[in-house]
Amino acid sequence: MRNDYMEPFNWSCPHCERDVTIAESRFSSDQHRLRIENNDGRRSLQTIFIVCPNPDCQRLTLMAVLFDGTHDRLGNEIIGDELQRWSLIPESRAKHFPNYIPQAVLADYQEACLIRELSPKASATLSRRCFQGIIRDFWRVKPGRLVDEIDAIKSQVDPLTWDAIDALRKLGNIGAHMEKDINLIVDVDPDEAELLIGLVEILLRDWYIQREERKARMGSLIAAASSKKP
Repeated sequence: MRNDYMEPFNWSCPHCERDVTIAESRFSSDQHRLRIENNDGRRSLQTIFIVCPNPDCQRLTLMAVLFDGTHDRLGNEIIGDELQRWSLIPESRAKHFPNYIPQAVLADYQEACLIRELSPKASATLSRRCFQGIIRDFWRVKPGRLVDEIDAIKSQVDPLTWDAIDALRKLGNIGAHMEKDINLIVDVDPDEAELLIGLVEILLRDWYIQREERKARMGSLIAAASSKKP
């Protein structure tokens, strides 16, 4: 990818989580070609810097992409298939959550995000443990098998949330291992690991954050009402 000219594109900043438009002035890319003879073949490494245009953020994101090197019909060296991609800054796509959420839950979530591409099955295991930690802490269910703990909250969660949880727990290898040890390594594909992380993020927002925001609104209302008393 050359940096001569580029069309602006929509992008979600991993730092501030704002949807922004990236123009050429906020994008920098460079290419390094490996031409040293080796047993792996020609390689091309692309580095990409993006600086968030949000005035309250303006933090940089750094990515690297490794491509296979090949030649066109005329013998010219060109970039081939993408082989691997890394997120260097930030290290993962983990979203930022408030510290009133239990640290053990956040630690499992952040690590699940960090390794989801390197090891989807390890990521899924951490997400399941994170999911169980959320249920036990937020709903105060009796500890047991994850499948039983999920059933215990069915009557307490809204139908849409329950449908999402129920659909995911029945998905492929994820569902097949819900009744076993929560720390059992489950062989899942990257898409399944991504879905588990997505569910965890939704529950953190819909349960913890909405509860705290409601507390804050009610607290402000109570304080305002109290100040009006004679």
